[in-house]
Amino acid sequence: NNNATPGGGWPGARGGHALAPFGSPAAEPSYLGRVVLEIVESERTYARDLRSIVEGYLGKIIDAEEPVLRPEQVSALFGNIEDIYELSSTLLQNLESCASDPVAVAVCFVTRSQEFAIYTQYCNNYPSSVAALAECMRSKAQARFLRECQERLRHALPLGAYLLKPVQRILKYHLLLQEIAKHFEHKSGDDYEVVLEAIDTMTCVAWYINDMKRKHEHAIRQQEIQSLLLGWKGPDLTSYGELVLEGTFRVQRVRHERAVFLFDKTLLITKRRGDHYVYKSHIP
Repeated sequence: NNNATPGGGWPGARGGHALAPFGSPAAEPSYLGRVVLEIVESERTYARDLRSIVEGYLGKIIDAEEPVLRPEQVSALFGNIEDIYELSSTLLQNLESCASDPVAVAVCFVTRSQEFAIYTQYCNNYPSSVAALAECMRSKAQARFLRECQERLRHALPLGAYLLKPVQRILKYHLLLQEIAKHFEHKSGDDYEVVLEAIDTMTCVAWYINDMKRKHEHAIRQQEIQSLLLGWKGPDLTSYGELVLEGTFRVQRVRHERAVFLFDKTLLITKRRGDHYVYKSHIP
């Protein structure tokens, strides 16, 4: 039950945060009430944007009589956007049932914490999505098709701007929840602890996604270095662990510049030759 808390069901008002019913002659909602409203409204806009990608672009590509994009292009371009849309739609339904209760909003994020892991796949795929879109825009037929989709949707911004939205959104949830905590009247008790748990949950999600994104980028760079490395007789570079740092230094005596790569288990020293790296030495 997503509407349950450690303390039981939702009372009409929590911790002195009662809000006047909409349409009443009472004063406008408190700042905290506006923060809660912003979370719900921004999720509604986000879910609508995701729907436009899934139905207005992906759906049109799938339904086209003649294949517009190759299957691998579609996969790279959209990643798991349908899963993201499904999660956002469900989260929105939960948020809309919270009746402006900040603690109920916090619980929505705590109870769905494991589900946000799907964003890792989307964020890791995002560089491939950018590359796939650039490839599509170099094809007159594909570029025209995507522009027609944009015009049908009456979007001012092109597809690329919409494909970035999940990356931006997942890294913003904890900041929105921090605003709830900042303006929470009673900074103690079970209600406040639930809000803090939601912040911790979504901060961990953001941190994990950033960390996985960094590791994914480093792994790709590691493969690239391996493919450009000349004269290396050792094992695959992945056996030396993660790529930690890379840079250059100049050997003073001979005035030669060296490109160095620091892995978890070794320091690799190379010399640039065009686009390649010539192995010189390594220090375990």
